[in-house]
Amino acid sequence: MHRRNQSGVMKTLSIDVRPATADDAADLSQVHRQAWQYCYSGLVPHKALSLMLEKRDETWWRKATQSSASVLVVDVGGVIAGYATLGLNRSNTLAYDGEIYEIYMRPQYQGVGLGHALFKECRRALASLCYRGLVVWCLEDCDGAVNFFRSNGGVDMVEGQEDFGSVSLKKLGFIWNA
Repeated sequence: MHRRNQSGVMKTLSIDVRPATADDAADLSQVHRQAWQYCYSGLVPHKALSLMLEKRDETWWRKATQSSASVLVVDVGGVIAGYATLGLNRSNTLAYDGEIYEIYMRPQYQGVGLGHALFKECRRALASLCYRGLVVWCLEDCDGAVNFFRSNGGVDMVEGQEDFGSVSLKKLGFIWNA
């Protein structure tokens, strides 16, 4: 991507999908907060959402970048625009090896193709581990996520429930074969 600076000179804006580091923890916490507020306000009860946002502070993300699950970020000119967490499928009842646990973008970076690039890199990373197929879960009432996964070839084959305090919401499991 190219942009003109104030003097009219073209500059190249770098866009990279890369593994997250502990130095990204503060930015990851901000992306998580902004994306979750944007996606889930009015859908997830306020108290449950607030607790999740408090839990995912910089310390939590610093530990996450050093765990067995992979954390990838979309870095746009030094700004973390989004992230994904991925690894081994957590459900032993599904015949898919990989799972993308989360994929979120800051609201201002949604709709410009960065999420698709991140998703593609997640699939490549899981395939490099010889994982056959993958699953991604999202809330059924989160239209943006449902449309995103369908546009990336996912088929909603399984259903479940996610509890948020006293509220239980339906979730869909999108699958991709190898």
